[in-house]
Amino acid sequence: MLQTFKTTLLIFVALTLVTGVLYPLAITAAALGLFPDQARGSLVSAEGQVIGSKWIGQPTRDPRYFWMRPSAVDYAPLPSGATNLGLTSEVLISQMAARAAFWRETHPTQAAEDIPADLLSASASGLDPHISPAAARFQIERVAAARQLDAAQVAELVEAAIEPPQFGLLGQARVNVLLLNRALDALE
Repeated sequence: MLQTFKTTLLIFVALTLVTGVLYPLAITAAALGLFPDQARGSLVSAEGQVIGSKWIGQPTRDPRYFWMRPSAVDYAPLPSGATNLGLTSEVLISQMAARAAFWRETHPTQAAEDIPADLLSASASGLDPHISPAAARFQIERVAAARQLDAAQVAELVEAAIEPPQFGLLGQARVNVLLLNRALDALE
């Protein structure tokens, strides 16, 4: 019985060292060596200050910037997740109606039926840093007016910021809002 206990304890300690210390250190070292930017969180800096990660959405309501889609968790990374509200949920219907009213109010020159669906619905993780190209195009007039820029110049930035589906076939075309907003700031 004592021998079995010693053997079990030795196996436990060995596996803990291998899977809990050596393996994570090896994977971290490999990631830092092969993908240093991604392993450090794909951080975006401005003037020596980290302003965010290109993989986590950040809300803003400054009219000079492109705005994110709604977040079910208010862009807090720890409780990330969806609301799991179904299409017939009264809560979801009222949330989407309120969001549509917000977009109509902040973009009075745009037709209500032109509001892209991703600006009305929250992302699955609540942290999505991307919007659809249609959602970015929907905001061009507001951003151009707020920055006193030609709308065509802002439209060119949007078109240049469109990322194609991964490997040409996975997902949809998208625009990283933080990177687009950084490109806008670079104009000034």
